[in-house]
Amino acid sequence: MTDPSAQAPAPGTLGEVARVFLKLGTIAFGGPAAHIAMMREEVVERRRWVSEQRFLDLIGLTNLIPGPNSTEMAIHLGYVRAGWRGLVVAGVCFILPAALIVGALAAAYVAWGTTPQVDWMLYGIKPVIIAVVAQALVGLARTALAQPLAAAWAAGALALYLLGVHELALLFGGGLAFALVRGLRQRPVRTRPASLHGLGWATVAAGLAGAGAQGAAAAAAGGVATAGTAVAGVPTAPFALSGLFGVFLKVGAVLYGSGYVLLALLRRDLVERLGWLTDRQLLDAIAVGQATPGPVFTTATFVGYVLGGVAGAAVATVGIFLPSFLLVAAVHPLGTWLRRSWWTGAILDGVNAVSLALMAGVTLQLAGAALVDPVTVLVAVASLLALTRLGLNSAWLIAGGALLGLVARMLGP
Repeated sequence: MTDPSAQAPAPGTLGEVARVFLKLGTIAFGGPAAHIAMMREEVVERRRWVSEQRFLDLIGLTNLIPGPNSTEMAIHLGYVRAGWRGLVVAGVCFILPAALIVGALAAAYVAWGTTPQVDWMLYGIKPVIIAVVAQALVGLARTALAQPLAAAWAAGALALYLLGVHELALLFGGGLAFALVRGLRQRPVRTRPASLHGLGWATVAAGLAGAGAQGAAAAAAGGVATAGTAVAGVPTAPFALSGLFGVFLKVGAVLYGSGYVLLALLRRDLVERLGWLTDRQLLDAIAVGQATPGPVFTTATFVGYVLGGVAGAAVATVGIFLPSFLLVAAVHPLGTWLRRSWWTGAILDGVNAVSLALMAGVTLQLAGAALVDPVTVLVAVASLLALTRLGLNSAWLIAGGALLGLVARMLGP
């Protein structure tokens, strides 16, 4: 059995890695699903750094560890293209534009008590993002869901996700169950001792995920236990950069899920336990992180600046993203090990199918907020046609969407 994920791409330069991820970090609006779709456009379709299968396997690995999915995908891809230095450069370049933008907005917030409005821009950008993700889903599905069982598995996972089943249960349970069902339907085409290594790595990944989930639960319990003795927004401990770093390092090491989970964890520590922030300040920080390009985890940059100026912004940003670099470096070899055995390869295929289902579910939810009138529906359809028929770069479409938002604001009431 040929292993497409094990085929090594031609090595690249740090300069090209930096250019690609600086660009993506500047234009990547719309959350992790949109960011990953844009990465696919750049590194699979345009530059052919990796195959579709390898890209899918990296998505699967990314979903198995805590932290910001799109940032970890950037780190993985940098590692594939230019080794450990590429790992660092890709991650830093993807994070840096968003951190600088969020830092500037935080400075405005501290100076004037508010942030500049960007809703007008997102009005035109959001429907473009829906088109970009839809195109990526179709392309990835051709590889991941080529077999009827995988397609059925993804459909079932999508239905369960929309019914409210937790993402981690779907990923780990779905991956293992997929391998069992496939094993009952057909005998493995080969067996080899390397499968033991693959199973060992899979166990490590599951252990990391379980530890992350348990850590998040422990953090939640700790927050509940101290909430009764602290008044929100009233300091119960003196501010210190070391304490700020510790809060964000913990969050970066255990967080699975969306910006809402990030909000919950930060509120327990920064509002309830330490009293360093008010609820209003934290909500403003989350809103800025979601409205700007790049990873929503740059919320940490905003919070750090509000609490400790430039030094606080730097400390908080490093703290929340550092675990992602370490985790990716630790689990990156897992992709190769998984593909070396039939059983663990089947688990990864199941995780890939569920990952696509989760991307589709998030996209459906985002579409409800993005396609709000005939104009935005038309923009989404036109963008999809431009991507699929004309091969237009999504960066131009995003710029056009931002311009459309500006025009709509000028012409609106």
